[in-house]
This record gives sequence, structure tokens and C-alpha cells, in this order.
Amino acid sequence: MRQTNSLTKTLKRLFAIFIAITFLFCALFVRLFVLQILTGGELTRKAADQWYRDLPLVAERGNIYAGGGELLAGSEKAYDIYARPNAVTEKSRAAAVLSDTLGISITAAEEKLSEKRSEVTLARKASAETAADIDEAGLSGIYCVASPKRTYPYGSMLSKVIGFTNIDGKGQNGIEGYYDKYLSGTDGYLYADADIAGRETGGSISYVPAVAGCDLTLTVDADIQSFAESAVMAAHAEWQAKSCSAIVMDVNTGGIAALASYPSYDLNDIPRNDIELLNLLSKNMLITDVYEPGSTFKIFTTAAALECGVANDSSRYYCGGSMTVDGQRIRCWRSAGHGSQDLADGVKNSCNCVFMSLALSLGTERFYDAIEKFGFGSKTNIDFFGESAGIVMKEENVKTVDLARIGFGQAIAVTPLQLITAVSAAVNGGTLYEPYFLSKVSSDGNVIYEHTPKVVGNPITPETSSRLRELLVGVVESGGGSKAQVSGIKIGGKTGTAQKYENGAIAAGKYVSSFVGFAPADDPEYAVLFIVDEPSGYTYYGSLTAAPYAGRIFSRIADAEGWQRDSVEEAEMIQMPDTIGMDVSDAVKLLESRGLVVETEGSGDVKSSVPIAGDLVAVGDVVFVRGKEDP
Repeated sequence: MRQTNSLTKTLKRLFAIFIAITFLFCALFVRLFVLQILTGGELTRKAADQWYRDLPLVAERGNIYAGGGELLAGSEKAYDIYARPNAVTEKSRAAAVLSDTLGISITAAEEKLSEKRSEVTLARKASAETAADIDEAGLSGIYCVASPKRTYPYGSMLSKVIGFTNIDGKGQNGIEGYYDKYLSGTDGYLYADADIAGRETGGSISYVPAVAGCDLTLTVDADIQSFAESAVMAAHAEWQAKSCSAIVMDVNTGGIAALASYPSYDLNDIPRNDIELLNLLSKNMLITDVYEPGSTFKIFTTAAALECGVANDSSRYYCGGSMTVDGQRIRCWRSAGHGSQDLADGVKNSCNCVFMSLALSLGTERFYDAIEKFGFGSKTNIDFFGESAGIVMKEENVKTVDLARIGFGQAIAVTPLQLITAVSAAVNGGTLYEPYFLSKVSSDGNVIYEHTPKVVGNPITPETSSRLRELLVGVVESGGGSKAQVSGIKIGGKTGTAQKYENGAIAAGKYVSSFVGFAPADDPEYAVLFIVDEPSGYTYYGSLTAAPYAGRIFSRIADAEGWQRDSVEEAEMIQMPDTIGMDVSDAVKLLESRGLVVETEGSGDVKSSVPIAGDLVAVGDVVFVRGKEDP
């Protein structure tokens, strides 16, 4: 009996020991599983941080070139200066050297070298000379790591397209930001053995080289860009405008040949400390913002009317100075009216009544179908951040009076990019291209991507496009666009003058003046859109403020491209008649009888004119008279 009890107790003890051993084994297994499987990677990284010290090797950022190979954005040698405080053996000497080379106080240098961190940044983007001086001092624990600095050889040119990078070399906006994944490359590292205190042991060194970013070539033509830059700066100075802008597009590909805005800023001196100013100066409003296009939109009303057959060369219209639609009286810009006119005269005169009639003849469904085919109301999908789709009223909400207003460029908002893209389609034979900046991507001199122009629609036929070109040539040869004329080069185009809105109401005295044109008119290569936002004074018509500068750009393009100029007769010059005190309508008759194109404001007696009486003016040129009574 006693033996049985003793055996039972022994078995119980053995079982208890077995359970305890099993539990300990399971606990040990779980712990090993956690350490090796679940947290093994993290622990390995922590161990590596103790065993090794690494320095980043910043990849060289890819260059950005213009279409002709001109360097727009590149990199120059610069260095980030680091210290490993535990590895600095001569802190007093090191502090003195750093104070001298980096331009900081000895106290500040000593504080940096005394920090309880494994690595301290002493300077970012230091010059190659500074890095060389530090290396020559032979300071232990101080490292100079190549970190290229972004540079822009042309300064402010194309600033709102190129964009810029942050201090770490990452693209922030523009092309630098949009294509950062191609430009940035892949950083490398330099690993060295170290003890627990962070001191290098002189053991093995591992080197992982950085991979440079790709180079980008844009569609921008550096010469044409410089022409556009000069023109916007000159227009801004003459008209004291809020801003002046220009886009030049290759009408047969959709490629952006130039995009310029002023005021601008120097990409080598970015106002990073004033975020509001930086956002204002760097914002590319030609792509991101919308405006009411005014008379430039009449191009598409004309195209739609021709395409749908509601207008032809024999169509006639009457303008008495206004038109009543849905009980609302809508004025033509010329209060005295244009009288009876055919389609060509209506386009040349930019008569609002004609374009209201065309829009009403089309009807909402057909007109909206045409607008959508030209891309209005949708993004163009250009390779750029922040593009707007414009503002087009929902078709089901359009009233008859709205349709009439859209016909001459009111009650609709577009981006300048949308407008010039659509104009290019209207005059190139009817092919709508997707606009773009990037032409090709290269690596080590090898092209790895090349853009192919993308067709996104055919809003009109080649026949309609041909007739539309002829009508728009008339606008420049003997209409409101005459100041865009270039000797020996046939140009077509349309002026626009639109009132601005603020807080839902018309802003008194504020206008957006513009001209959009194309050349050579018989076989277009380039389209130019020139915008003057809020020109000062009362001479705000696009025919007077924008058209001359668009013509200046076309003239310089013609010379650069070697376009053949036709021989032309010297323009007849006459003295500007004195119209002060005359009734505006009588002044218009007098000026038109002398072969001048007249823009007017107000009624009653004339109180001012541009140019003033006695100045020489070319026959066929645009002049301006202002009445004493505001419209």
C-alpha cells in the first residue's frame, strides 16, 4: 500500500516537472518565434545601426532641356556636411575649422559637436570650395557628402512651367514636381563598421552607388520662349497690367512651344520665406485658372455654324446696336450698330448680334455638341498639375438668353490652355490634339521614351477649317486684329475683350484683353494666345493692347523659322483726324471713311482718342474714341 502511494506521488512529481518543462519550452519557442520571425527584421536593422555607420549618397537629379538642347534645369556640385559627435577626437580644433569654413560661431559649432546624437547635420548644399577646405583639415568624425544643388541657367525664363525643388532635391511643382519620379534617381549609401559608441573601427566599408535620374527634353523652343518672355514684359510695362501672359502652340502636334507670364520670379532665388508670394508667382494660371473668353470664343461659334450648315457666305444679318432675347436687351459692343452685313463682315466686325443669331440658329443641342467636341468643359490632360476643366453651364439649365450670350463668349469660362488648344484644332484642318510639355526621356544618352502626338477628336472637317481660316485672316487684314499684322506674313486671328467678375458681380473698369492668332495662315504652324489682365486706363480693347504683342511674337518667329515673306506695298500713312467734340457716331463715320478700324466706348461727344489728333497712323489700323457718356 505504501509502495503504491509512493509511486503515485513520484508520478505526480514527474508529470508536474514535465508540464513545467513543456511550458518553459513553449514559452521559449514563442519568444524565439517573436524575436526571429515577427521582429527579426527590425532587430537586425537596430543592430546594424549599432554595428555600422552610413552616409547617404544623393543621386544626381536629371537635367531638363529645351527642344533645341538648351539646358533649362541642371545641377552643380554641392555638399552636405555631417558630424558624428562620438567620432570627433579634436573637438576644439574641429569647432574652430567649422566656424571658419561655415561662417558660424565657435560656440554654435561646439554645441553641434556636443549633441548626444549619432549624426548631426552641420550644413546643407555647401559649396565645393567649403567641402574641400574641411577635407583638407583632416578632421575625424566630420564628413562631406555630395548633394548636388539645383540650378536654372535662364533664371526666370519658363519659371511657371519648370517649377522648383525643395532643399532635399525633390520636385515641388511644375515639371520638376510632375516628373519627379523620372528626375530624382535612386540614392546610394556608404556603410562603415563602428563600435557601440559610434566610433569607426577601421573595419569593412560597403558602397552602394547612387543611380542618377533621367534627363527630360521639353517641347519648348528656347528662341520662341525668349520672344514670348520679351513680349509679356514689354506689354506689362506699357499697360501697367496686373499680369501679361502668352502661349505659343505647335498647331500640328499640340506641343507647347512657349509659355510665359509676367510678373515672374528667379528660380535661383525662390522667395521660400513668403509662401503666399511664392504661391502667387509660381502658379501657372494659364493652365489652372479660368476666365470669360469674350470675342475670341466667336471662333467656335463660327466653326459650329459653318459645320452644321446654318451659315454660309450668302447669309446676311442685321445689327441695330442691340438684340432682345427672352425680354433682355443685349448690346453689341458698337452701340450705333453695324447695319446689314454678311458672315465675313460679321466676323471681321466682331458683331455680337451676328454671333447671337448664329448661336440661336444652332440651338442648344448642336451648339453644346460643338463646344464639347472642341474640348470645353473637360480637362485637356496636359502633363501638368492643377489643370482646370473650365466652367460650362449644364445643358439642361441653358435658357435662350444664356445660349445667345455664350455665342459671343459670355456665360462660359475657359482656361487659356483650352482656348489655344481648341483654336489650333479649328485652323489645322480640324484635328484636336492633347497638349503636352514632355518630348522625350533619356538616360545615359539613350532615349527611353519619346512622345507621340495624341489625337483626341475631330470637331470640324478640313473644309470648314479652311473657310474659317479665311474669315479669320480678314479680321487681321481689315478688322479688329489689324495691329497683329506682320509684313509679308499672312496671319489670321481674333481679338477679345471681356469684363471681369468679382464676388459674382461685374468689376467696374477691370477687363481681360486678348488676341489669339495663327500663322502662316495658309498652312498654320503656330498659334499664339496673348492676354493682358487688367490693363490700366481706358484703352483696354484686345485689338489695342494684346494684338500688337502677338504680332511681335509672330514676326520674330517668322525670322527665326525662315518663313518666306511676300512682297508688300508700304502702308499708306495718314494723320489721325481731330474728332474731339464730335458725336461718337459721326466720329466713327469720319474715321472709317479714312480707312481706319474704330473701337468705341460710350456715346455723346468724343472726349478722347487713341492716337491723338495729328499722329501718323496706317490705313487699316485700329483706333479708339471715347464718348463723354459711359455705356
